[in-house]
Amino acid sequence: MTNLPSDLPEGAGARLAELEHGLFTSDLSVNEFLLVKQLGFHPLGLVMGSSIYHIGLQKRSWGSSQELTTLTSAMYNARELAMNRMEEEADQLGADGVVGVRLDVNFYEWGHGSAEFIAIGTAVKAEDGRSYRNRLGKPFTSDLSGQDFWALAQTGYMPQALVMGTCVYHIAHRGLGQAISQLGQNQELANFTQAMYDARELAMKRMQDEASNLSAAGVVGMRLEEKSHQWGEHTIEFLSIGTAVAPRQDFDGTPPPRPTAVISFDN
Repeated sequence: MTNLPSDLPEGAGARLAELEHGLFTSDLSVNEFLLVKQLGFHPLGLVMGSSIYHIGLQKRSWGSSQELTTLTSAMYNARELAMNRMEEEADQLGADGVVGVRLDVNFYEWGHGSAEFIAIGTAVKAEDGRSYRNRLGKPFTSDLSGQDFWALAQTGYMPQALVMGTCVYHIAHRGLGQAISQLGQNQELANFTQAMYDARELAMKRMQDEASNLSAAGVVGMRLEEKSHQWGEHTIEFLSIGTAVAPRQDFDGTPPPRPTAVISFDN
């Protein structure tokens, strides 16, 4: 086994070494495991990355809507650290990619102003000996389930990377006069609408930029999440995330065979 990257814990070495001797671990369901194998990929092991990150403070204007760039940068960089460490573990196993990636954020009482960012998924490798790494030569990452991974391959596409964009935004408070003038009336709160719209657009554009840098054909399974974390009212994070995909170079137009077992696609 090659030396571990310097930013991975020593304990990861023993775990990954055991996986290299034939044992595999996976968070795939039985249905997902069958479909991944049917597609010609073998699970190598559960891989993960973690980063406990201190999130700095930033001044905000009570009456102005604005992006909080310090917080945006912290949330993005912390997730990138976790993702990179997960990819490094997959690389150590010689994986082609990681499927079923979960990206979580946890806050703890003992770490005021800090959060743990965790990326975890199942590393897989093609059984036909071909490389399915992305166009940057790294293991692909995807939050698609085993079922969706199988279905995607039928269309002649493969995952490239889990791409994301984030924006932490402060939504301005209404002034007293404005609040009084709108009391009891049905009307759009235009300032709030515009602020929320702008924040979502920033997150979505940044995700698209990541996909474009990979020369991806598109993004599937995209979702737009809103999280307030621990910042209180009027401050919210918008996270746009999905799997960038590109056409398979070896695809001849023939989809993989249907699974020979009866499978429920509910899980």
